Amino acid sequence: MTQTHRPPRHPDDQIRLTRTPVRVGTSTFVNGHFPRRRGLVALLAVLGGFLLTVVWSAEFVDQTVGDNVANTLLGHDAKETPIQGIAAGVLFAFVSGIAGTFTACNIAAFGALAPLTGSTGGRWSRFAAPLRPLGWMAVGMVTVSAAYGAVVGLVGTSMPQFSTAPTTPGGLSPRSIQSMAVFGVIGLVMVYLGLASLGVVPDPFARIAPRHPNAPMVFMGALIAGFLIGRPFALFRQMFRDAAESGNPLYGAAAFTLQSIGNIVIMAVLFLLLAWFAGSRLQRWFAARPSRLAVLTAVAFLVAGAFTFLYWDVRLLARREIIPWYPTAPWA
Repeated sequence: MTQTHRPPRHPDDQIRLTRTPVRVGTSTFVNGHFPRRRGLVALLAVLGGFLLTVVWSAEFVDQTVGDNVANTLLGHDAKETPIQGIAAGVLFAFVSGIAGTFTACNIAAFGALAPLTGSTGGRWSRFAAPLRPLGWMAVGMVTVSAAYGAVVGLVGTSMPQFSTAPTTPGGLSPRSIQSMAVFGVIGLVMVYLGLASLGVVPDPFARIAPRHPNAPMVFMGALIAGFLIGRPFALFRQMFRDAAESGNPLYGAAAFTLQSIGNIVIMAVLFLLLAWFAGSRLQRWFAARPSRLAVLTAVAFLVAGAFTFLYWDVRLLARREIIPWYPTAPWA
């Protein structure tokens, strides 16, 4: 009986047999664990953003919700009462920011941060964990808000947002053009970040994140603060005109910073409460299948980006009768 012997394996062969591929995230928004049906996830998310533009009523959010919140907090009619002095202007800025909290862009942007609530440890650890990324996000927000507010305090009366020209069918007012440009860019950036979270396109933070891991959060804060540059919200325009007419860049910087902070304070509290009550469950849910993290982040970015671009750069054209039609719900 002849015994056959297999040739000994090369040590490298053994290493190759035992080594399993490890996917490493490249930044906060790209964890490296991508779902199998990336195209389907992206398509459904963009479709969700489109459907949101169909049913979204800016009048309801701005007037029924925003105006009533501002009137209640200030104790008077926010639109009809002139802003008297710097102290009143600072208070008005913060309150108008709170009143403008529940916009689709804000909610979706914070949805992209929901995975950060899935931390380990006790309740206090889970509560404290999101404070650091929220702090870095605030750095980006304050930088952009203060800079833009200072510019408004210096030259605001000649900026498109200061214009009171009425919008007419077939035309665009200067402030509408500024809104389209700003929100169009923000929307496309969010769409790109969503596709990067799915691994469809390269991660824009792949090179900088290893040295500066908080850069994505700072950028997200700057992106949210960018809403101020295009926002047509009536209470915001009132604050804008007051800061522009003051000619005081310090007042403009303070007012815009507080408006931006007020805009996120409620969402930040809800975010921290989610970490407190559901952080451990979220952590286990993400750990069971890490691709869920990528899907949640990507969907939030894609829904926000698609909504922002379509609402401000396509639906707006239809409302101005520049393009023939865009589907909208009867109440929108």
